[in-house]
Amino acid sequence: QVQLVESGGGLVQAGGSLRLSCAASGRTFSRYAMGWFRQAPGKEREFVAAISWNNGNTYYTDSAKGRFTISRDSAKNTVYLQMNSLKPEDTAVYYCSAGYPPLTFIRDYVQYVYWGQGTQVTVSS
Repeated sequence: QVQLVESGGGLVQAGGSLRLSCAASGRTFSRYAMGWFRQAPGKEREFVAAISWNNGNTYYTDSAKGRFTISRDSAKNTVYLQMNSLKPEDTAVYYCSAGYPPLTFIRDYVQYVYWGQGTQVTVSS
């Protein structure tokens, strides 16, 4: 069993920055991916970023490229999402997840089996 706990959400104004953290505990595996997804009210859950725990390869949704950075601290079993130049459209509940998606489907939330509780990110205009 893997437990994921997100933190770092909050309220910021447009153009501001926020760093989300996701700490993993319990049983972990040597090869898995961790991803950040977000869901705004009335919208489907969407992929934001992902990282391979084994080799550190990163993946981003187009809207996040150049603004968001996903990183890891293997010693702490923690993944981070640094969000800069935040926009109101980034407002959502952000979820940390882990799973074993085929590379082709690394952006697909249904491929992830472990989920955190979510942390609210609100960006004011």
